[in-house]
Amino acid sequence: MNRRLLLSAGVAIAATVAGGYTLMGRNKSQAPAAPAEGDPVASLMQMPLPDLNGATHTLAAWKGQPIVVNFWATWCAPCVREMPELDALQKKYPHVRFVGIGVDSAANMQKFVEKVQVSYPLWVIGAGAIDTLRKLGNPSGGLPFTIVFNADGGINRKILGEIQPDDLNQTLSGLKA
Repeated sequence: MNRRLLLSAGVAIAATVAGGYTLMGRNKSQAPAAPAEGDPVASLMQMPLPDLNGATHTLAAWKGQPIVVNFWATWCAPCVREMPELDALQKKYPHVRFVGIGVDSAANMQKFVEKVQVSYPLWVIGAGAIDTLRKLGNPSGGLPFTIVFNADGGINRKILGEIQPDDLNQTLSGLKA
């Protein structure tokens, strides 16, 4: 019975997410797709992503620095709940670069930041993120999904679901610039 309930809940969540992506549509200038081949981490590092003002950035620009990448969406309640905690950790660890990559439209994200502001940058990946998330080791494509990179670019940790601030704090305290 529990297995059937979990399976049904999983299917319902997947259908909701898929429906959200369908409703969001895809603006190619705001949602670049990940390169289809090669190392998924290298692809993510090189992927040009726009911020909320349309300027394009890559994670590769932060080479040599520890990075926390948080994939999120405005419609994801756990994503929204963890943003103030991520913001506080970003302020506590200024040598660690934080970025929120929105699996959403720039328009939705712009409306969102009028209400909930964070001090770290927000970039837009859009609906193309599902494949990227799966290639990065998140088979369900679920959100929120956080990846902690060491300064050498290697993955230190992956967190699927809402972060636990004390747990992430412990990870970040061990990162060196």
